[in-house]
Amino acid sequence: MIGYRVKMLREEKKMSISELSIKSGVAKSYISSLERNLQTNPTILVLEKIASILCINVDALLYEQVDHSMDDEWKEIMKDIIGSGISKEEMREFIEVRKCTALEN
Repeated sequence: MIGYRVKMLREEKKMSISELSIKSGVAKSYISSLERNLQTNPTILVLEKIASILCINVDALLYEQVDHSMDDEWKEIMKDIIGSGISKEEMREFIEVRKCTALEN
């Protein structure tokens, strides 16, 4: 279900297929076919281009991440973050910068 994940992540970024196509250099028709699961075997190069624009690792397109539960340590960290006065928007910006930075390394 790579196509489903591409579509979900693209929409989370509020990005159109055309915008993803232009930025990634992957044909709009190919992305559309991928998202509709008509194209089910994209090359690593295509996945790398798409993942780069979406600021994620290729693994995030290939493998479904099942467990989204938060353990006690994460809950404590989140309480600390909230208590420090960081807004949701500031946290989202930090996460986006961190994702893109991690991809560069």
